[in-house]
Amino acid sequence: MYKDYHAKGLEILDIPCNQFGGQAPGSDDEIHEFCTIHYNTTFPQMKKSDVNGDNQLPLFKYLKEQQGFKGFGESKMAQFMKQHLSKIDPNYESNSDIKWNFTKFVIDKNGNVVARFEPTEDMTVVEQCIKDLL
Repeated sequence: MYKDYHAKGLEILDIPCNQFGGQAPGSDDEIHEFCTIHYNTTFPQMKKSDVNGDNQLPLFKYLKEQQGFKGFGESKMAQFMKQHLSKIDPNYESNSDIKWNFTKFVIDKNGNVVARFEPTEDMTVVEQCIKDLL
């Protein structure tokens, strides 16, 4: 998506986080190398940071205030996430915290946070949202 829409105005802020099942335990360089090799990422990657809790980046506090958690949908992955998170936090649905890696926020050219997509969302839906804004 970045390659297709970057020239039209799409920018991606990739901020690795290790707050979800230890998925990003490596150093910033190790995470960048992994993403580049396995996912062919070409967009800039920021340093590993917290997205929830006392040490969260102020950016994520703002994003979550603008677009709270609205659910995972009904896919098989969504069912898995619901079951998994309810064991960790039975009240996960009632707060705006980021629930898992790859949660995406879409911000328009005026700085408005227009959408939040959980990692269970089909990427064609995310792509359509971006195309509609460009």
